[in-house]
Amino acid sequence: GSTERGDEADTVVSRYFSLFAAHNLSVNLSKCQGLRIGHTRVAPYVQEVAMGDSETTGLAEKRKKEANDCFSNGQFEKAIELYSEAIDVDPKNAILFSNRSFAHLKMESYGYSLADASKAIELNPSYIKAYYRRASANFAMGKFKVALKDFETVAKAKPSDADAQKRYKECEKIVRQLAFARAIAVDDNEKSVVDSIDLDSMIIEDSYSGPSLDSDGKVTKQFTDELLPYLKSQKVLHRKYAYKILMEIKSMFEKEETLVHVKVENKNQITVCGDIHGQFYDLLHIFEINGVPSEDNPYLFNGDFVDRGSFSVEVVMTLFSFKVLYPKHVYLARGNHESLTMNNMYGFETEVTSKYSSQMFKLFTEVYCLLPLCHCVNNQVLIMHGGLFAEDGITLADIAKTNRNRQPPDSGIMCDLLWSDPQSMKGRSPSKRGVGCHFGPDVTDRFLKENSLKYIIRSHEVKMEGYEEAHDGKCITVFSAPNYIDQMGNKGAFVRLTAPDLKPKYVTYDAVPHPKVAPPRMPFFLM
Repeated sequence: GSTERGDEADTVVSRYFSLFAAHNLSVNLSKCQGLRIGHTRVAPYVQEVAMGDSETTGLAEKRKKEANDCFSNGQFEKAIELYSEAIDVDPKNAILFSNRSFAHLKMESYGYSLADASKAIELNPSYIKAYYRRASANFAMGKFKVALKDFETVAKAKPSDADAQKRYKECEKIVRQLAFARAIAVDDNEKSVVDSIDLDSMIIEDSYSGPSLDSDGKVTKQFTDELLPYLKSQKVLHRKYAYKILMEIKSMFEKEETLVHVKVENKNQITVCGDIHGQFYDLLHIFEINGVPSEDNPYLFNGDFVDRGSFSVEVVMTLFSFKVLYPKHVYLARGNHESLTMNNMYGFETEVTSKYSSQMFKLFTEVYCLLPLCHCVNNQVLIMHGGLFAEDGITLADIAKTNRNRQPPDSGIMCDLLWSDPQSMKGRSPSKRGVGCHFGPDVTDRFLKENSLKYIIRSHEVKMEGYEEAHDGKCITVFSAPNYIDQMGNKGAFVRLTAPDLKPKYVTYDAVPHPKVAPPRMPFFLM
């Protein structure tokens, strides 16, 4: 018969070969030798397409391997770039979308992660890892019921996978807890975990050699002086003192406002630090450079004290101790990681439970819900963890009356203060994180003018130099965790503001060595 290939053969073979490729199936050319479409032999065309596809697949696999290597080395942005190049070449490969979803998850770009995981499922509905990725993205955004369905799918498909079963049970537990919380929401007298803590029954053992509170149970300068080297030596503060400090600071934050006004006298300064993320030894380095907090050396720590790093308990107990000692000279703001969801996913819950107890973690959760959402310095500079708002017209008065004593919602003022990010173009756009928004320079200008402010300081994003000025210097990002998660290679920074002009002065620094204690890892890794 004829060896020419007509339009009919061209179309049919192309469709079947694409279908095979989408499901990662191979084509056996020997089986095609006798096949014809009309008067056209199929084998030569299939062989030609297969050869072309082989080159395409080879390039995609090469990019995927390069991306996987970058991922393993913590170069998540580069990994995303390489996965994207592989997807351009092989756009029907579910694994590529799933892997890129995981990289976005590592960058906390939960919205992008969700989209990629959903695409992977669309391409290959039997690809179980994609369901896990989608569940993780929804879980991170607080969409627990939606996440639970995918976690259940994974758990049923992999009954012997301990990580899959654990995640399913954790999510199911949170869904039940939230349902219970809603059921009793009408009871304003809901009991605090404090009511179940019996400090008198906690005995200070003779073997304990660490710092102690004074005879009245108060934090003193001697206590903080002894606390830092004690924690640096990888020892744990006695649980009785830890509980006492948490109970004291809970009482303190119950009296705080959602928007705290900070007064800095002329010629005095305040130091603003961004994310610390459990990097205790880098926090100690900040104190070496800039001095420890004191009445003459005030600090504002702008959220995300915990998660990711291995020493979150040490970081937050240090900050809380200084806050109790200097309540008018140490200020602490809530970040998006001071929340139940983030702590469950990124290690703080596991760390507290292993060093102390699940009861103490519940107390931390209560304290985090009381942290202020932002601070305003001398009525000129507004400082929040995330950024500005999804709509215009928000005033300082609106922020001040926002109810903060709760887990972060997925929209509204509180959500935006914890989650939003600036963008270079005007206007707003959906957030890569799936919550909050991206806001442009025009949004910043309007907000500042309407509220008679000079500029904003926020944190929330890794910056390679430790800080970044955007929107003509009116939107400053400061990030204080150098070489974030031991992989990013960024500098850390803090900002000094001196009254009356409050012109920002930046100090940058590199990461310092720390004990090799691995943080909890996320399960279900790359193919």
